[in-house]
Amino acid sequence: MPAEFWASDHMRDALGSWHMGRVIYAFRTHPTHQTSITQLDVANWLDITQATLSRIETGDAPEVMSKLIRWATILRIPEELLWFRLPRRDTVDEVDRQRFLRVAAATAAAVVTPGSMLRLLEETRATPIPTRVGAVEIAQIRDAAQLFARWDATYGGALVRDVVATQLRIAEGYLAAQCAPCDRADLYLAVGSLAHTAAFMAFDACAHNDAERMFGLARDCAKEVDAVHLHAKVLSSMTRHAIWTGKNYYGLAHIQEAFTLAPRLTATERAMLYTAEARVRAKLGDVQAVLTAVGRADEQFANSSPTNDPVWMRYYDRAQHAGDTGHALFDIAVKGSFSGEARDRLSTAVRGHTDVAARSRTMSSIKLASLVMATGDADEARSIGSAALVRANTLHSRRAAQDVLELHRYARRAGVDLTVAPA
Repeated sequence: MPAEFWASDHMRDALGSWHMGRVIYAFRTHPTHQTSITQLDVANWLDITQATLSRIETGDAPEVMSKLIRWATILRIPEELLWFRLPRRDTVDEVDRQRFLRVAAATAAAVVTPGSMLRLLEETRATPIPTRVGAVEIAQIRDAAQLFARWDATYGGALVRDVVATQLRIAEGYLAAQCAPCDRADLYLAVGSLAHTAAFMAFDACAHNDAERMFGLARDCAKEVDAVHLHAKVLSSMTRHAIWTGKNYYGLAHIQEAFTLAPRLTATERAMLYTAEARVRAKLGDVQAVLTAVGRADEQFANSSPTNDPVWMRYYDRAQHAGDTGHALFDIAVKGSFSGEARDRLSTAVRGHTDVAARSRTMSSIKLASLVMATGDADEARSIGSAALVRANTLHSRRAAQDVLELHRYARRAGVDLTVAPA
């Protein structure tokens, strides 16, 4: 916070009381905030429950010095304003490492301006690598990976990619820290999950070298502790990335490796792998193999039981399955095979995706418009395409932007000008 924040009467009065609870209350209700910061948010920053924070704010002044030091350090209260002394920097490593990803997890959903992103980036870069890692840090990494994956699916990866990449570099350093044997597998799983999230965000931003490195880290983490579910997810994403970058045979190798894990996977995960295989087979022009893979994906998805799936598979619902198989069929449909089936599946995806999956909905909309441009009625294609462009404008996704360019190419071939609004 700026100096004037701490110099205000609001904060000076609280600090003068020598009561950390009153200081925290004054901090979160400071007039400079547009709205007061909730008890729950601050409790998350301090790694305590909301009920505990409520007692701290309204009860007797806390006197345990280690807690006072920890809370003052997390809130970055200037030392000269405190009624106690902070220890030397090298003794507060335990405090500082608690900041890792907590601030990101608490604020990422509100990261919507360049200024707020820069503040978050500075906070993350200032976090030192700890010498010891335990269950708390592992949970923070895991929660942040899930949060940023949700952000990515809704808004695209470009906006906060640098923040996540910086956090991944710190998380990667955790692998060299001391860790109890019972926590080791969970640590690698958490870092691998964050690496996968960061990799897919880099992929979505078309930062392909970064994506390859991060996917490699995610795969290494999964293999290190035999985390087959994460391993399969990473290989599926690597297949999609290879397809996007024109490395179709690499994609085929990735998906064949993934199928060696199939007996240990859930039906939903096997459906995901078959849709990835269908997509790479389509790029290779093998129509029969595409249809076989789509059929097997449908069979597996029919047996899907979401309660058995790992948390990162929650996205793979009926709309996602329809969209992924529709994307696979698109490449053979524009050449005259099974265009009706491709259209039905892409339409199902567009109707079924919620705002949480805004990017998937938009990309299926763009593919649907391109398909209709190539195989259907130009006026209908113009209407679908115009709606898809409106959706694309809300995203920060280079992949979606490239799909838009493809849509314009199909539109030109069909004699349609998408810059002109439909009548």
